[in-house]
Amino acid sequence: MNIRSLFGSTFNMSFAFTCLAMACLLPNSAHAQLYKWVGPDGKVTYSDIPPPPGAKQLGTKASSSETGGVPLPPELAAAVAQNPVTLYTAASCVPCNEGRSLLKQLGIPFAEKTVKSNEDLDKLKQVSGETQLPLLVISRSKFRGFDSAEWRVALSSAGYPEMNKLPRDYRYPTPESAAPPPAPVKKEGEDNTGLPKLKPSSESGIRF
Repeated sequence: MNIRSLFGSTFNMSFAFTCLAMACLLPNSAHAQLYKWVGPDGKVTYSDIPPPPGAKQLGTKASSSETGGVPLPPELAAAVAQNPVTLYTAASCVPCNEGRSLLKQLGIPFAEKTVKSNEDLDKLKQVSGETQLPLLVISRSKFRGFDSAEWRVALSSAGYPEMNKLPRDYRYPTPESAAPPPAPVKKEGEDNTGLPKLKPSSESGIRF
C-alpha cells in the first residue's frame, strides 16, 4: 500500500512539520549544558538537567571535550567531569597497547602519559607506588596492569556508558610525558636549545 496516496497532502504536511521540529531540536542537544550542584546530603551531582530547588549550584559549562571543542553526550560529559581517566604507558609495552585500544573501543576520553625517562619513572612511582604498566587512573582509583574485565567494571561504576557514545569527530589529546621537562632557561649570549638524553625505557626498570 502506498502511504503517500492514502494520506495525501495531510501526510506531507505532517511529515514536513515533524522534520522541522527535529531540525530545531538538534542544535540545542548538541550544545547541551552540563550542570554541577551540591544536594542537601552534600553529594556533588553532574547532569544536563538544571538543579532542583534548594540545591547549591556550583556552575554550568557546555558539555564539550577539552580538545577541539567537540560536544559530548551529557552522560559521557558528566562522567568525564566527575571521574577523569588517565592512562600511563610506555613504548614496546603490549599490555599498554591493549589497554589503549580498549579505552578507544569503549569510547572513553582519556589523557595518556608516557614513561620514557628517569623523571617519568619517578613520577609513575609517585602516582602508583610502583613501576607496573599500564596504569589506569579513574579519578582517585588506580588499576595496575591490564585487566579487561576489571577496567570495564571500574569504568561502568564511574558512570561511563557501556556502549561507545563518543562523537566520530572527537580527537584524542596527544600523549604527553608523565614528567614534562621544565622549559630550558636561556642565558644571555648562550643558545640553550639542547635536550637531555633520555634513558631507554628497556633499561628503566619498568614492569609490564
